Amino acid sequence: MNGLNRFLPVVSRKILMLIAGIMWLCVGLMLINYAYLWLAVEQRSTVITFAGAGIVLTMLTHHFGFLKVADKNLKRILLLEEKVSVFSFITWKSYILIAGMIAMGITLRHSAIPKPWLAILYIGIGVGLLLSSIRYLRFFIKELIKSKN
Repeated sequence: MNGLNRFLPVVSRKILMLIAGIMWLCVGLMLINYAYLWLAVEQRSTVITFAGAGIVLTMLTHHFGFLKVADKNLKRILLLEEKVSVFSFITWKSYILIAGMIAMGITLRHSAIPKPWLAILYIGIGVGLLLSSIRYLRFFIKELIKSKN
């Protein structure tokens, strides 16, 4: 290791899978929590309508978006050296994308868009992330079992 890399903490590939899974799970739960709080003050019919729309969006984001990203990321992680930077659970370009998504989320939460409408988006993305985190955690468990044998 040279330069700044020697100061970065290193972990195994399987730990990167665990970190990625936990991160996706936690972000998904955070978004679901926002949606829950926004819908908790609404009438039952509104909750059913908006939560239902969020679940439909979940299926789309999970199947056509997050699963593909997770699979691509897992393939990348499996090709890494055994010991890599703890920050390698996503690519450096992804950090820029995440910063943009955080900024967009903050902007949306402070916008004039009614919260039940935002809840659809937050449920769709949040549950999609939560479901996709299972892919990382499953790979982590497989790698753990493989290393025990």
